[in-house]
Amino acid sequence: MSGTPKSNTVSQYFVFTVIAGFFVTTAVFSQEDPNRPLLDRFYSEEVLRQVLVPRQSWRPFPTADDRAGWTAIDEAVRRCHIDRGEQAAKRDWPTITATLYLDYFRTGGRTNYERAYVARRDMLRDLVIAECMEGKGRFIDNIVNAVWGICEESSWCISPHLNTNRPKEKPRQLLPDTTDPVIELFSAETAGLMAWTVYLLGNQLDSVAPAIRIRVQREIENRILTPYLERNFWWMGFDVGRRRPNNWNPWCNSNCLTVALLLEQDETKRIKLVSKILKSLDRFVAPYPSDGGCDEGPGYWNHAAGKLFDCLEILHSATNGKIELYNEPLIQEMGRYIYRVHISENYFINFADADARTNISAETALQYGRRIGDEKLAALGAYFTAKQHTDNHCVSGNIGHQLQGLFKTGESAAAKSYQPPLLRDVWLSGIEIMAARSQEGSAAGLYVAAKGGHNGESHNHNDVGNFIVYADGYPVIIDVGVGTYTAKTFGESRYDIWTMQSAYHNLPTINGVMQGAGKNFAARNVDYKAEESFAQMTADIAGAYPPEAGVKSWVRSIRLNRGKDVQITDSYKLAKTTGIMLSLMTACEVTPDKAGRLILKKTGGKSGVPIVVANVYYDAGKLTPTMETIANEDARLKNSWGEHLTRIILRANSPASEDTLTLRITR
Repeated sequence: MSGTPKSNTVSQYFVFTVIAGFFVTTAVFSQEDPNRPLLDRFYSEEVLRQVLVPRQSWRPFPTADDRAGWTAIDEAVRRCHIDRGEQAAKRDWPTITATLYLDYFRTGGRTNYERAYVARRDMLRDLVIAECMEGKGRFIDNIVNAVWGICEESSWCISPHLNTNRPKEKPRQLLPDTTDPVIELFSAETAGLMAWTVYLLGNQLDSVAPAIRIRVQREIENRILTPYLERNFWWMGFDVGRRRPNNWNPWCNSNCLTVALLLEQDETKRIKLVSKILKSLDRFVAPYPSDGGCDEGPGYWNHAAGKLFDCLEILHSATNGKIELYNEPLIQEMGRYIYRVHISENYFINFADADARTNISAETALQYGRRIGDEKLAALGAYFTAKQHTDNHCVSGNIGHQLQGLFKTGESAAAKSYQPPLLRDVWLSGIEIMAARSQEGSAAGLYVAAKGGHNGESHNHNDVGNFIVYADGYPVIIDVGVGTYTAKTFGESRYDIWTMQSAYHNLPTINGVMQGAGKNFAARNVDYKAEESFAQMTADIAGAYPPEAGVKSWVRSIRLNRGKDVQITDSYKLAKTTGIMLSLMTACEVTPDKAGRLILKKTGGKSGVPIVVANVYYDAGKLTPTMETIANEDARLKNSWGEHLTRIILRANSPASEDTLTLRITR
């Protein structure tokens, strides 16, 4: 059987709220969360007045006028960034029309508009860095045109986020209301880019026309700084009783903090802005699990813990070190999360809306590790810095990250000797994720990761009890991840998308019913053990299914027997038995062997001959396998898995109301 999965193959339940086009879980933020806010001692304006460096005196990085700072950068790095600027100068300035903005509301597609929107900003960033590197003025006119063009945009908010915080009684906007600016991820990021541009090249812009800097100041005041003080956007976390803030909070705040510190000329207002930003950041930090686990997955670590780190770095710089939280256990654990979920090379545990292949912010990880004194985190950052700079000497990321990489990290050459830590055992009790491998520091052998948790997590998939298996660092049993974002991804039909459904994770479908969505659909009695010879997580996942599934208990055990196999044991009790189906997702070629074994192969090297990477053993007396080929038509999924996926379906032959089913995976 082949084709694209259908959305109505089995029953499903979902509970969700939609805010600003973003999927929002029912998890709430409470003032009674046990973790104390960390920045509260700096809230008062009197304290901030004492610790904040005045705007005119704050120099976080060399400006373009400081030629010594820029010419000291390695020549290969300088040349790479100048080349980027030259390429940007040759490109046509993308046109953004009203109908392009409307495309999202008409078709649900985000790509066409965002491609033009992002290209404008990438061009400006590359031009700015190139001019700072070279210092000859030949990029200035292009920069002026880009800055002026972005100022001319009716809104810096992208269309999917246009209705953020819009009251229900007001009609939905389809085109921006210029009198009602929205602060969201992209508008804040744009403001940050514009602020750094003025900071780095203010004198050069003034030499063309002083009106340019004045215009940028006015646009940022109207679009970001005044709305930040006067309004509470959902991501700020001030509405107690709503779900806890996700990555939007530190991501938006990192840019708003940058803008306030660099551009706000009224020192009293500057202090008020910083005070409110600190309060908002605490709403993100306070309810975070004490083990630092990111329920949004490693793909969002850059924008969750990573952006929080950006905020802490900015505050550390702007106060001459008087605001420093790097010794706080929670801040340290939030950083360590990313190496705890690293599998091998650029593969990370990709539960929820995450890609299996993830490009972490290498400079952030390296600098974060240095700040908290964690050699493993620094090593992971250095490892990825070296990988990303092997053939490309440019520093990646937004302009703030590029400045950090150019002036703080500066270790790409020395980093080549670093190796990632590759932990043997990981247990994150706050989000109930375990991982285990055959041996510490090596991708050789089997690797397994599994999750308990609930189906109300941020960027949730219905996946309680899901697991993945890698063999010698290669994905064997996989979490498919998430496709290209559309309006449907964060709308009422989210769970019509097959990648979100439990039937397309490595989970049972019970009596024709999939797992439900919402925090109440959760694992129970989760237990974890790790010893020299094995690691194991056990959980009753019956609570993840709605009543119509008729599940009394379904105790799933995921166990790595080191040097031997991964064993999945499902012991269940059902109120009715109309059918049981176990799903396994893979990007491998699946070949049925003799009864009780499936052979998983990957495409070979130069010869193209498939290579056996794993075997799946099942009880042929209880289960019958079929294979469903899924055409992989999504560009984002293709990047991880290629042209097609396979769902292995193991159907119970004559299911009893109480039984145990066992799968075994070997190399």
